[in-house]
Amino acid sequence: MASFPPVNSVVRALNLLRSLNDSPVSTIDKLYLQTKIPKSTIVRLLQTLEAQGLVRHAPQHGAYCLTAEVNKLSSGYHGVPRLIEASAAQLDDMTRQVKWPMAIAVPASDAVSICYSTIPLSPLSLHHSSIGMRLSLVSRALGRAYLAFCDADERDALINIVKKSNDSEDLPARDDAALTAMLHKVRQRGLATRDPHVRTVSNTLAVPILEGSRVVASVGLTFIASAMTQDEAIKRHHHDLVELSAGITRRLASLAGRSTEELAPSGQSHKADSRASRPASHSI
Repeated sequence: MASFPPVNSVVRALNLLRSLNDSPVSTIDKLYLQTKIPKSTIVRLLQTLEAQGLVRHAPQHGAYCLTAEVNKLSSGYHGVPRLIEASAAQLDDMTRQVKWPMAIAVPASDAVSICYSTIPLSPLSLHHSSIGMRLSLVSRALGRAYLAFCDADERDALINIVKKSNDSEDLPARDDAALTAMLHKVRQRGLATRDPHVRTVSNTLAVPILEGSRVVASVGLTFIASAMTQDEAIKRHHHDLVELSAGITRRLASLAGRSTEELAPSGQSHKADSRASRPASHSI
C-alpha cells in the first residue's frame, strides 16, 4: 500500500497516453469521453507531451497521435523484467500449494543466475535468499535444464566457456561422453536434476522456459533430500512444473502482444527440436 496519495497529474497523463495508444489518431472530444479528464486539462497535457516529443498533431484538425518516441518508454522492458512479470505470480501460487521454494534462472555467461525466487513464501527453504546466485550449467538442475534445451550453437559456445572454468562443479564439462549422456537423458525426460555429488542435503527439479521456440530461462523446485526421494519428487511435481513452464510461455506471449497461435506446439518446451538435439561440433 502506498503511504501517500497518488499524484493526480501523473495519473491523468498516464491515462491519456493509454487512451492515445488505443487509436491511430484521437480528438480531444474522444479523449474526454474515454478518460473523463476535463478538456482544458487534456489540452495542457497534450501540449506537455508534444513538447517532450511523445505526441504530435495529426493531419486531421484537432486530432493527436503518439510518436515513435513512446517506443523508448519500453526499451528497457525486456528480458528479465518481463520474464519476472510473466512468472512471479505463477511461482508464488505453486509454492503456496506445495510449500517448496522455486526459482527462475537465466543464462549469465558461464552459468545461470537466479533472478526470481519464492524463498520468502516457503517454510521449507534452506536459504534466506538465492537472488543473484550463480549455478553451474553442468552440475545444477537449473543450469542443466537450460543447457540441454537451448539452441545447439548456443550450447556449443556455453560448453566451450565452461570447459575453461576451474570451479569444481564445472569439471564435468571436460568429459564429453558423460556430458553428452547427461544432456541426452535430460532431453529424454524433459526434466533436469542436480548432480548427485553436489550439495546432497537437497535436490532440484528443473524444466526449460520457452518464449516462442527459444529457450530463455529455466524454472525449478528445490526439496530437502531427506523429505522425499528424487523419484518421488518427479512423480509428484514433474507435471506441475511442465504446466507451470507452459503457463509462463503463454504469459510471455501475451505481454509481447502475440497470439497463442504463435506459441511453440504443445509439449515442445520439453522435447528437443532438431537443432537442440543434434550433436554439436564437439560431440554435445
